[in-house]
Amino acid sequence: MWVRRAAIRPVPDFAKIPSWVVERLEDELTDAIGDGEITPTILDEALDRFENEQPVLSDHISDIVGRQKREPALGFGYFLMIAVYLAFERAFPGEIEKIETVSIESTEQALMLDEEIRMADSAEVVESDDVIAMEQPHLLKYVQEHLDAALEAHANDIDVDDVHAIYRAVLVEILTLSYAVRSPRTAGGSHEVSA
Repeated sequence: MWVRRAAIRPVPDFAKIPSWVVERLEDELTDAIGDGEITPTILDEALDRFENEQPVLSDHISDIVGRQKREPALGFGYFLMIAVYLAFERAFPGEIEKIETVSIESTEQALMLDEEIRMADSAEVVESDDVIAMEQPHLLKYVQEHLDAALEAHANDIDVDDVHAIYRAVLVEILTLSYAVRSPRTAGGSHEVSA
C-alpha cells in the first residue's frame, strides 16, 4: 500500500476548488480572449481586487513574476497569477482570510522541505507538484495545461528557468490561498461547496 509522504499540509476538503469553478473560469477567459477584451477588463480588474484583498500575497507573487523581464514568460506569469486568484475568488467569495508574510514563508518552507525530501529519496516517484495536484486537482490541472501550452507555443522564445520560477510561485500561491479559506464553522456556516 502506498503511503503519501509530504511536508506539505493537506488542504481541507472545504477549501478545494470544484471542477465547475475552473471550467467556468476557463470558458470565461477563453471567450474574453476571443473578443479581445481580456486584458483591459477581466484580468486588470482581477489584479486590482487581488492587490486590494490580498496585498501581501499579491506583492510577493508579483515580485517573483516581475523578475522575469522577458516576454512571453512575464505575461504568462501574470496571467497564471491572476487566474489562480480568480478561481479562489469565485469558489470562496468573501471567505478567504487576509494572508500575512508568515503564511507565505511557512508555505515556501514546506514546499522546499518537501522537494528536498523527495530529491534525497531515490525511490521516490512522486514530485511535490503531484502532491499539490492531489490537494487542488482541478486548479493544478488548469495551471499545468496552460504551462504546457505556453512551452509548446513559445518553445524557442521562453527560458525554462523563468517558467520554473513562475510555476513554483504559482504553487505557493495555490497552497497559501488554500490554507486561507475560512472553515464553514468560522464563516458562520454559510459556506457550502456543491459538486
